[in-house]
Amino acid sequence: MSLEPKDEHDHEAWMETKDLSPIEEVYLTALIWMDKRLRIVDYLEMLEDMYYKTNLQMPKSHTEQYNLDNKFWYWYPLYALGSFSTIAYVVAAITGALLGFYYAPSTATVGEGAQTVAYSNVLFIMGDLNFGLFLRSLHRWSAQVMTAAVFLHMLRVYFTGAYKEPRELNWIIGIILISLTMVFGYTGYLLPWSQLSYWAGQIGVEMALSIPLIGEWAAQLIFGGFTLGEATLQRMYILHVFILPFVVTAIIAVHIGIVWMQGIAEPH
Repeated sequence: MSLEPKDEHDHEAWMETKDLSPIEEVYLTALIWMDKRLRIVDYLEMLEDMYYKTNLQMPKSHTEQYNLDNKFWYWYPLYALGSFSTIAYVVAAITGALLGFYYAPSTATVGEGAQTVAYSNVLFIMGDLNFGLFLRSLHRWSAQVMTAAVFLHMLRVYFTGAYKEPRELNWIIGIILISLTMVFGYTGYLLPWSQLSYWAGQIGVEMALSIPLIGEWAAQLIFGGFTLGEATLQRMYILHVFILPFVVTAIIAVHIGIVWMQGIAEPH
């Protein structure tokens, strides 16, 4: 698509006629400078035109058909579960990043009690670090709130029929997100490497081995073998910290972008 250049305009003279605050003046000056070189405004107008053309193909929502106040549905509790789960995810990500400064994924024993390095780090965070107990509790509860909110959000979408055409693609993305949320919770559950974590990991190994044909391969890939050890904890740490956050954040961005283009599917 070709974009026709617009007529030259005296932007400086136009700005002098306006009563602009210093922040507005800096913003407009930067925008004009970039627009002269990169044609920012032309591309923004093109994206806006594409957005409205896309929306014209969508069926009108309940509030549009009957001229209802959109805020009634947007602030209705069942329609805030998606945003609620996203906020919980952001809180869990921030607190998890802070906890990562004081955690090392190692099963090596340390001290007289033969505690692992990972578990001793958790004890240090909860007992000796300033606000450590609060930080770990906030991370734990935000993760649990996110899981519950995502589950209830999926129920709301199903029982209100919001998964139907043309929103079936976003429904599939939602299924992927709730699955990754479960993986997020499971990998985080194993990181303290306590007794609960160890036996939860052993259950995971047995479940992987029960998969037909590829069970042994899956156990070796995910858990580093048929028994738990250093490789298991490192794999859980890499998944929880370095892979899942980026994958989930990207999919959430796509999910929200589709909702923004299609609009909220209110009940009929």
